[in-house]
Amino acid sequence: MRSTSVSSDTDLSTTISRVFTALRRLNPPGLSLTAASTLATLERDGPRRLTELAGIEGVTQPAMTQVVSRLERDSLAARTADPGDRRVVLVEITTAGLDLLRHRRSVRSGKVAALLAHLAPPEAAAIEAALPALNALADLVTSPENVAQ
Repeated sequence: MRSTSVSSDTDLSTTISRVFTALRRLNPPGLSLTAASTLATLERDGPRRLTELAGIEGVTQPAMTQVVSRLERDSLAARTADPGDRRVVLVEITTAGLDLLRHRRSVRSGKVAALLAHLAPPEAAAIEAALPALNALADLVTSPENVAQ
């Protein structure tokens, strides 16, 4: 594992936070960050229990119940019985939920592309080159052993 200085850790954390905040502004309106993140989790990981979703998203179970109820009301997610244990309720993304995620990503991607066009070519290339490392970092943050911490 590579050692980093406190200042570079702080710079990375601060920069990622700034980028996250900026990119949030590029999302189309109509869906909370928790709801969008929950849909993305369901898309990526498949059906999950409410308690699992609450842990992954870092919210309380009552808060996740409200999020899922809104997603279900809007036909973006559905509650289903676990085929392995009919007593267990799972939440899964619907086709409408998948379509909404695709639309949100398309809108955001178009806006990001327009912003990248304003950067100098070396800056745009550096961002593109960093994508695999940033994805690896995101995978570490969202891995099951780190989610529980």
